[in-house]
Parts: sequence; C-alpha cells; structure tokens
Amino acid sequence: MPTHLIAIDQGTTSTRAIVFAADLSVVAVAQAEFPQHYPLSGWVEHDPEDLWSTTVDTVRRAMAKAGLAAADIAAIGITNQRETTVVWDKTTGRAVHNAIVWQDRRTAEFCAGLKAEGVEPMVTAKTGLILDPYFSATKLAYVLDHVDGARARAERGELAFGTVDTFLMWRLTGGATFATDATNAARTLLCDIRTGAWDDELMRLFRVPASMLPEIRDSAADFGTTLPELFGGPIRIAGVAGDQQAATVGQACFTPGMMKSTYGTGAFALLNTGDAPVASNNRLLTTIAYQLGGKRTYALEGAIFVAGAAVQWLRDGLGVIRTAAETAAFAAASDPTQDVYLVPAFTGLGAPWWDPDARGALYGLSRGTTPRELARAALESVGYQTRDLLDAMRRDWPDADGTATVLRVDGGMVASDWTLQFLADVLDAPVDRPEVLETTAVGAAYLAGLQTGVCPEPSVFAERWKLDRRFEPAMPAEQRERKLAGWARAVRRTLTTD
Repeated sequence: MPTHLIAIDQGTTSTRAIVFAADLSVVAVAQAEFPQHYPLSGWVEHDPEDLWSTTVDTVRRAMAKAGLAAADIAAIGITNQRETTVVWDKTTGRAVHNAIVWQDRRTAEFCAGLKAEGVEPMVTAKTGLILDPYFSATKLAYVLDHVDGARARAERGELAFGTVDTFLMWRLTGGATFATDATNAARTLLCDIRTGAWDDELMRLFRVPASMLPEIRDSAADFGTTLPELFGGPIRIAGVAGDQQAATVGQACFTPGMMKSTYGTGAFALLNTGDAPVASNNRLLTTIAYQLGGKRTYALEGAIFVAGAAVQWLRDGLGVIRTAAETAAFAAASDPTQDVYLVPAFTGLGAPWWDPDARGALYGLSRGTTPRELARAALESVGYQTRDLLDAMRRDWPDADGTATVLRVDGGMVASDWTLQFLADVLDAPVDRPEVLETTAVGAAYLAGLQTGVCPEPSVFAERWKLDRRFEPAMPAEQRERKLAGWARAVRRTLTTD
C-alpha cells in the first residue's frame, strides 16, 4: 500500500507541491512563483494557465526530488487561495477571462448597490458573509456581464465556475471531476452554510445558473484520479480545503475555542466555534472550518487583506529593504520614541472594518523617520490588526474569553521572532509557533490521508501536534495601551465609511 501523500498548495503568489511521509514529515518540496496582473488600481488577476502549469510542474519536481513514482503516492490533497474566481469552457477547459483574485476590489460599487437594496441581512443569514468584493459571486457576475457572450453561454450550460480547487481538479481529472469542498463553497456568497448546499435565492440574486456550480463534497472525500499522463500514472485526489481552513486542520484546531492565524500575503484568524454557526455582531465572518463525514464544524473568521504584502511593498514598491528577512533586524534597530503607524489598506480594509474604498496611509512621519521605522510599522500593523480581530471575536462569542487564550500561528511571517514577540505583546496572550510551519499543506495532506486511511482520526492527529516555541507577552500594560490607542486613531483617520 502506498503511504506517501502530496499536498498541492496553490497560493496567491506561488504554487507549491510538498511530498509527505505517512507521519506527515516533509520529504520534498517544489515551488514556482507566477506573475500578478494589475489592470487597474485595486484590480488583481491571475492567468489561470499559470496556476495550472505551476501546479503540474511543482508536483512533478517534488516527486522527482523524493524519488517517488505515482504508484508510491496514496493521494493528493489540494489547498488553495480562496474566493479567487475562474470561469471556463466546459468543452475546452480554457478560461474565458483571467482569474479574478480574492484581493480584487472592482465590484465595490456592485456590492454597494446590493446593500442599498437591503439584501445584505438575507445574504449574511444564509452565508455568514457580508456583501464585499472579497467573495466570489460578485466576481463571477462581473465575468458574466463583461465578457462578450458569457452570460448567454452560461445560460446554455456551456460554462463552469469554480474557485481554484475546482479548476485544478477539473484539469487534473480531464473534466471528470466537477466538485469543490464545503470550505471553498462557503466563501462564494452562493452557499447556505447551514445546509451546506447551493441556495436558489442567492443564485437568483447574483444571476448565476445552477449548471455553472460544482458539486459540494466533504473536505476529505473522493475527488477522482489524475490523468495518468500527468504524473506517470493515476493518483487519487482525496482531500480539499481552502487555505485558511486547511491551516486550521493542520494546526489541529479541532476543539471549540481553539484559534489559529496564518500570516502570508494576507492574514486570517479562525476561531473554532463547534457544530453551530455563531452569527457575528462585529463584522466578522461565520464560515465552515471543515466538513468530515457530512458533519460541518464552524468558525468565526477575521480577514486581514495585507500582512506579508506590506513587507513586499517595502521591498518591491519603496525599495527600502532588499529582502523580507531584513525587516525584523530593521525593526529591532528602530527608534522606539517614534510612533509610526502603517495602515496597510492597499486594497481596502478587511475585518472588522470592511471598507473597500480605504487606501493605505502612514502616520507619525518626521524628518527622523528612516527605513527602520517603516519596517517596524509594517510588522506592527500585523499585530494591531490581529488584536482588532481577537477583540471582535471575544465580543461575538463569550466562550472565547478564557478559552482562546493561546493563538497558534503559521505562514511565512512567523519565522520572525521579533514579529511574534510583538504579536504576543499587543495581544497580551501567548503565541504558539509549531515545529512544522507548513500547516496549510499539512492540513491538505492530512485530509487526503484521512480519506485513504494513511492518517489517523483527528483526536490522534491532535495529540501529535508539536510546539516549537511559545512567545509570552512582556510589554508593560501602559505601553501596550498607548500603542493601541495610536493605532485606533490611525485607523479612524483612514476609514472612508462612517
């Protein structure tokens, strides 16, 4: 019996394939970046062919590095950038438009119009989401309305819609699988998260034909097999989850009250709330954390649009650092008497503000401000935004106060001790970094392994989670409150909404 697993981690700026052994230790990794396209301010697109080609390339390279053949792989798990929208021809498999990325804000006016019509309460009650350009349905409506003939073709059943997982599975299986999992479906504004099914009223609202929508399955399920010619033989696809939910699984957050936050291009905090969805009164999202055996587990989620992307801006936009790794050293050497705040609203502000029209701003600049203070402001902005989310979660779910006292973190930014110490300081709570930082990929691999019998039940998997380091808060309360007050003033000055 094959026991190795492959996780396809299709992210916002790169695609990775990771080969895992049965104990979920990493055997081999391959990664490929791909171009970002910015047609207009606030618009972000990907060429779907880049997503596809980097997926095939990285899987092949990872298998070669591991010295494994298709027959050695028990299954593939897929985790993906969520909300990013692809529409393609069911006959050719070719997209009719570039993928519209989750960060894209072009449908802000459309969302504002729907809010004015008073439909947002209905949408939120069904989906747990708000009317914001972040989610898939308004992006899908844009494609149908702006690509010549697309709406007519969709009505005739010729076009398919999917988040990136669905598009990749369609291609990997040669069109045999047209499916998604519950976590990805929950991010579209088209799925009723209480029933786990596509909703007719929502489809009418966004004018989406039912024939465009994939089948919704468990996160650990049979998603078909890859075409033999792709990887030298067929490989089962047995696990799928959106990247933030996959990280929740990879962090073994299976108990209500457990919380994880992933720091990549953006940052996303999820709080497990158990088998019942918790409605938010503080503009957080209610979402599906995972679905196993037909049973849905729910979470409260806060989305920060810009985290690591702020560091990328310092490097690529301003040119004040050469590598992302320099930011921690710069921050440590900065002038502590300068209170410089970066509100990184480059593509609007996410939870709990949801202001798509806000744009980034720097406050507290003086003639003495240097790249060191800018680096510190970029890293601190991640901590401040996380604190905003945690405060909102505690207000929404009183059980969180006292239970979600430890935050499990992952993502590229958590390699920085400076960043995690500030995070613990500003949260006034411990922050745990796991031994294995590839938690998103681990989650996808685990789901595939659970479905195929390679990996154990969740309770056993949770016992095997290992801590690398715990960061305890050390900042004096007076200093923390002063810095938080400064952050709150900066956000208020940046917001365009009341």
